[in-house]
Amino acid sequence: MARLSLLHLTKRFGPHAAVHDLTLDVRDGELMCLLGPSGCGKTTTLRMIGGFTSPDAGDIRIDDHSVLALPPERRPTAMVFQRYNLWPHMTVEGNIAFGLRVRRLPRGEIESRVREALALVGLPGAGRKYPHQLSGGEQQRVAVARALVLQPQILLLDEPFSNLDARLRVHMREEVKQLQRQVGITTVFVTHDQEEALTIADRIAVMKDGVLQQVDTPEALYAHPRTVFVADFIGTMNMLHARADPSTRTLHVGPWRLAVPADRVPGGDVTVAVRPEDLVQDPHGAPVRVRRVINLGHYLQVVLDSREAGTLRMFAGKDAALSEGMETRVAIGRALVFSGSEVLEVGGPMRPPVASPLERP
Repeated sequence: MARLSLLHLTKRFGPHAAVHDLTLDVRDGELMCLLGPSGCGKTTTLRMIGGFTSPDAGDIRIDDHSVLALPPERRPTAMVFQRYNLWPHMTVEGNIAFGLRVRRLPRGEIESRVREALALVGLPGAGRKYPHQLSGGEQQRVAVARALVLQPQILLLDEPFSNLDARLRVHMREEVKQLQRQVGITTVFVTHDQEEALTIADRIAVMKDGVLQQVDTPEALYAHPRTVFVADFIGTMNMLHARADPSTRTLHVGPWRLAVPADRVPGGDVTVAVRPEDLVQDPHGAPVRVRRVINLGHYLQVVLDSREAGTLRMFAGKDAALSEGMETRVAIGRALVFSGSEVLEVGGPMRPPVASPLERP
């Protein structure tokens, strides 16, 4: 196992900085997700760790030893690419053994390690098959086995589930997470899928335009985002404009008035973020019209129209008496207020009417 440290990494392509002054520590045995929209620099960061792209500045250290001067084949890392890159003319055993043969290991050791790797990924009888005879999920497992057979200290995964259908993606997330825990290998996982990151990661590093925004556990990112971008990107969020009134120590958020501590009243216009589970039906709340009710099995996602606040999304229990076209009233139970670099939590704490996305099965 190993600890990975990225120190002030910068990578430019022409005038554009794909990664800018990125510093990140990945703990021994941790599964870290690099999460962000397309073009945010997450895959470039992964390729720099693996040695496939050279940084313009900064350092990459594994257990306090710089690996910048080492080519990919000499780094204690192994990478699973988005398209797997299995050799179609080789059997599964041949694909997995390829890297070991390049290292000129004894034949007996190669055969033993290939058998162990196939058993580890749940494919003990697939060695004689060819890639075209495997399902997408099985090909993904072979790609992971080909990486693990090299016994790397750090496993790098570049959106490995993007080519799988939705149901298989969910299954493979659990497979990879269980495998990572079983092996205990330090892992860096790149994805643009927030649900995937929230499901699989020990911690998540959120990136935007090559800049690291926040590094935290899934629970902390969801409940306590530190920037407007993270608040809007992680989970579903109602983003509202608000105006502070210092004389009354309140925030005017559309039709709502939220009290704030006297010593924390923000100045001027601010952004207020409200999770759908923190909008609750309340006879003393603001009037809204139900535009749509989406039954998601164990809870309802409700789209609301507010004359002053626009379109809102609310989560409600599956037995809530809500129907399209009806009028109701809702209140804000908890909100996050973003004013410059300051984040203020108002309202709550309260129990959400339904489980949060992190608690759903």
